[in-house]
Amino acid sequence: MTPYVTGKPIEEVKRELGLTRVIKLASNENPLGPSPKAVAAVKAAATRMHIYPDGACFELKQAMSRKFNVPAPNIFVGNGSDELIHLLSLLLLAPGDEMLMGEPGFARYPAGAHLVEATVTRIPMNSEMRHDLPAFARAATERTKLIFIANPNNPTGTIVRKAEVDRLLADIPDTTVVVLDEAYADFTVGVNDFPDSIPYVLEGRNVVGLRTFSKSHGLAGIRLGYGFAPEALIDAFHRAREPFNVNSLAQVAGIAALDDDEHLHKTVENNRRGLERLAGAFRAAGCHPFESYANFVFADLGRPARPVFQALLERGVITRPGDLLGLSTALRVTVGTPEEIEIFVQEFEAVMAPAGAR
Repeated sequence: MTPYVTGKPIEEVKRELGLTRVIKLASNENPLGPSPKAVAAVKAAATRMHIYPDGACFELKQAMSRKFNVPAPNIFVGNGSDELIHLLSLLLLAPGDEMLMGEPGFARYPAGAHLVEATVTRIPMNSEMRHDLPAFARAATERTKLIFIANPNNPTGTIVRKAEVDRLLADIPDTTVVVLDEAYADFTVGVNDFPDSIPYVLEGRNVVGLRTFSKSHGLAGIRLGYGFAPEALIDAFHRAREPFNVNSLAQVAGIAALDDDEHLHKTVENNRRGLERLAGAFRAAGCHPFESYANFVFADLGRPARPVFQALLERGVITRPGDLLGLSTALRVTVGTPEEIEIFVQEFEAVMAPAGAR
């Protein structure tokens, strides 16, 4: 196992490099900040921090049930979706079992499998940097107990369509659980054939949908993830989780954020414009940005990305280098505010310019 490498904090970069202006476009955070309604809810609840939280998250689940039209018994919540990913692996895998995931894919998927001595099989993305679901189906056997499909995928930002997921579910063993990790699903507005996990769960399929408040809702620092799953699996999850795995401030923040459609709309619109600007900057520099439906752009620079990452870092721009993400020539850049994006474009153009043109 290799420890997860987090994005460099702004203050650390300032100290190390002696910079006064640093922007962070590495961790796929919401550049507009948290929902104002969530901030107000946390402030109001702060005086009750001495009281243990509701271990069942009753009010939060009721709010989710109303928002998504899903029965509360089919909803589970955790300390970020990271916790849900981890516990699903511990619950569903045993020594000798197999887990399938895409490559490059989210670094946290293999951790639980390694701990229970299950096999991790990585299926390479296709030429469009999309999950190759036919290859997943060919690789699946009776030993395959768990499949992770990040949709949109991190780090590539690409998606698979409903017909592709339907075919995968038809072609794999009935004993295999498919996890559709939809952390960035709010940014897929306008995609008519996006394979939303909720209908699969309500149909009784062996599907789990995972989502988070960290991205579109801007609550990354308070750690709140949730998902939809068959009741039997959720029952097992409650037996395995910590008694108070979601703190009281996260619960009230989540309820308030669900009610803040205005903030969500602003976030999605800022993201749409930002994706266009970043992709255009990469193309202008002769790079290949992959079509993104998330809040970041993943681009093949056509050359080792680590020196570009380092040069940008020295100019006060924190990005995510591809050698940490499974493609050494790629760079992942989070959509920031319009001002942050313009700073990135200016510094990126300077770094990528021929030596004589600088």
